[in-house]
Amino acid sequence: MGNRRIFIAIPVLDELDYLPQTLQCVFSQEVSAEVFVYVCVNQPKQWWNNEERIAVCHANAKTLDYLQNIENKQLVIIDKSSKDSAFVSKQPNVGAIRKLIVENILQKANNEDILLSLDADTLLEDGYLQAVVTSFEQKKSALAFSAPYFHLLVGNNLIDRSMLRYEIYMRIYLINLLLINSPFAFTALGSAIACPIKTYRQVGGFDAKFSGEDFYFLQKIAKCGNISLYADKKVFPATRFSHRVPFGTGPAIEKGTQGNYSAYPIYHLSSFQEIEKTYQLLDKLFLIDTNDAFIFFLKELFTQADFLQPLRNNSKTLTSFTKAFHQKVDALRIFQFLRFRQKQLKISDEESIADFFLHFYPEEYSHFFSQGQTFSFQETSIDILDEMRCFLAKVETQLRARHDNEKFCK
Repeated sequence: MGNRRIFIAIPVLDELDYLPQTLQCVFSQEVSAEVFVYVCVNQPKQWWNNEERIAVCHANAKTLDYLQNIENKQLVIIDKSSKDSAFVSKQPNVGAIRKLIVENILQKANNEDILLSLDADTLLEDGYLQAVVTSFEQKKSALAFSAPYFHLLVGNNLIDRSMLRYEIYMRIYLINLLLINSPFAFTALGSAIACPIKTYRQVGGFDAKFSGEDFYFLQKIAKCGNISLYADKKVFPATRFSHRVPFGTGPAIEKGTQGNYSAYPIYHLSSFQEIEKTYQLLDKLFLIDTNDAFIFFLKELFTQADFLQPLRNNSKTLTSFTKAFHQKVDALRIFQFLRFRQKQLKISDEESIADFFLHFYPEEYSHFFSQGQTFSFQETSIDILDEMRCFLAKVETQLRARHDNEKFCK
């Protein structure tokens, strides 16, 4: 383990305002492993002939100049933005870019080395890299690590409110999945993923998707084994607008400033409980069908009234049937069910979060929802929203630690 190295993959698109601080943060970390940073500056080739995009091309050129003037043998620059080397595709594809970076890393890395996915605008808490190394040394069966995160306030009321609303959405989502012991309890942040190189090779790496490559990557890993969720160090993604991808933190914050949270509803706890009910009935489902809400949705989704029968036919034991069930009913199906049920329930975000607190944390419910005025994501003060976010982060951290204790410390 002493020779284990860390290879950090960073896609860069018009990031000169953020990248220097990120690199300084990385190279100032004290860590027992040797660290190599692969930076890919990228954009489509067509942008050089697009008046609306040419400014990004020039910004990327400045970024390349900055990088090429850094004297560090552990920094590897991949130029996919210059006129002769930019991507031919019309759209910047973050999945393809991450995949390209790792393909370069694989030429040097061995199976026991660590791949760490990072974004150019994300800072690391002191000791984060060492925490990742230590985590894999202590949790030898962990196939990956999905790191804790925290967005910092920027002092702009509109942006901070939108960020807090988005982070509360993410934390409620993960907390509910952890509470029902879902095998797909993880937060998909491209800037907060690490795995041994052998895991990356085992699952076939990042998909060259337009966006969501982090989600699908972690989903593939979760189907093969357990993902570690806890360390006492975290990452700090930037709180800002971004058009680099169609969904994720940047677009969510921008849409939120316009009052548009439709893509990120606070899913009602009853929907997670319906999933949990199905999980608890897997022994029965191994023998016969049930008529619970999640199964009914899945039958409609798969357009197969008997979609479970092939799983039964190929499973000699309940254990193998359970594994086959989760292979088919994965993180994407959970997400699709939650969206479907939320539309059916027609419960507001404020009602959903109030019910969540009332059910699980009644003392905090009295604090956040009984202050003489109606709770509103648009009207409640930033201080109260931040306090709620911090409480949820604390709960989530405790559940992450419990998850890892149960999965890796038996």
